[in-house]
Amino acid sequence: MRAVVQTAPPEVIAFDGKTVRRSGDTHTGARPLHLVSAWATAQRLVLAQEAVDDKDNEITTLPHLLARLDLTGQIVTIDAMGCQREIAAQIVDGDGDYVLALKANHPDLLEDVIDCFAIAAQPDATHRTVGKDHGRLEWRTCEAIADPDVIAWLDPEGRWPGLRTLGRVTATRQVGEQAATTSVRYYLTSLPSAAKPIAKAVRSHWGIENGLHWVLDMAFREDESRARTGHSAQNLAVLRKLALTLIQQDRSRKIGVKASRLRASWDTGYLLHLLGAA
Repeated sequence: MRAVVQTAPPEVIAFDGKTVRRSGDTHTGARPLHLVSAWATAQRLVLAQEAVDDKDNEITTLPHLLARLDLTGQIVTIDAMGCQREIAAQIVDGDGDYVLALKANHPDLLEDVIDCFAIAAQPDATHRTVGKDHGRLEWRTCEAIADPDVIAWLDPEGRWPGLRTLGRVTATRQVGEQAATTSVRYYLTSLPSAAKPIAKAVRSHWGIENGLHWVLDMAFREDESRARTGHSAQNLAVLRKLALTLIQQDRSRKIGVKASRLRASWDTGYLLHLLGAA
């Protein structure tokens, strides 16, 4: 994995958590295993994972995971849970950039950012895309404000390290004949004012949901795993991700992940091919 990442251009590394739902035990009071993963979106690789301790949450786990990675030149995306000044500082100190989702966990800051876009005559940069897939039509508009005066008003004491731009992504989606729905999301980022890189990073972040978490549930039935003894739940989670990585790196594959797993169990030649031994 390191070899692939080292030869790849700078990309988006998405951080997100997932709970292995049936790994908990109601009789003993043990909580289900919750893991935070780092996902290289372009290479479709799980770079690292960290288990959240029973007495902690993702906020305290993320710094440990970030410390294990080389962030130089990379763009780190994290959902609202990771929108913390300390995490932003760690990313900047690691020579990386961040795109942090801003939601109601910072109500005053969110209100101020909304006001910035409402007051601005026009954003400093705008990027629009239209996509169509599986009967779904989606319009996305990413707007960016990078006026130093606006940033200074929003953060006069410089408490958000590296903050350079405010982002707003408006997505309008229509499925079939249903009425269109619109969602608006706001972001803090250390990227410059160009809206296109921000839009790409925001869109890439969802790859960890679609390309990792969803596949683990559908192809590996991870949420149905009842492994609970000792470190079995965490160890199996590592093995699933290793297997998924090997399958997804097979460029000759023309079948789904679940079918590839089945084929590898039947065909020793294909199994050795996945392992790089043939």
